[in-house]
Amino acid sequence: MSVRIRLRRMGKKKQPFYRLVVADSRTQRDGRFIDIIGTYNPLTQPAEINIDEEKALDWLQKGAQPSQTAKRLLSQAGVIAKHADKGAKEDK
Repeated sequence: MSVRIRLRRMGKKKQPFYRLVVADSRTQRDGRFIDIIGTYNPLTQPAEINIDEEKALDWLQKGAQPSQTAKRLLSQAGVIAKHADKGAKEDK
């Protein structure tokens, strides 16, 4: 089973709100998911990003692959850098 970190669309028509979820790569965009690791609201200025860093790092350590948009959001929140640092420390 290939696990992905991706966005799940919520909110009303013309008012998108997204949840950052961990899901099987074969499921639909708004279908079943395994875990919620954060939220993203693009309508606020600046865009609001809330990510549970512990959960995100845990799933990245387990091998979950983020989508392009999820990777951008995770890097803005600083999670990708922490994941790279942990990987470098474990190699030593």
